[in-house]
Amino acid sequence: MKKRTRETDEPIGRLAIIGDFLPPPELLVPREEGVKVTLQLSKRSVDFFKAHAGKAGVPYQKMIRTVLDLYSGQHAAASRAGRGKRRSGF
Repeated sequence: MKKRTRETDEPIGRLAIIGDFLPPPELLVPREEGVKVTLQLSKRSVDFFKAHAGKAGVPYQKMIRTVLDLYSGQHAAASRAGRGKRRSGF
């Protein structure tokens, strides 16, 4: 059998109080300026995002925004590094 540890209100070991180092909650997730656009997507794409967003418990529009932000961020980084010289055909 395992030996059980008795819980007490006494400190365990040497402890040190540290100052508050976390930023306030509103600064933890910086908000970017949004721009409203009208966009027509295929039903297949919307159904895909709705299904996966439902499983993850997030709004499907937020999931689409995140995918676009990740995609554009990845390609912007590649362009800055000089690797984005290929033409995509768009």
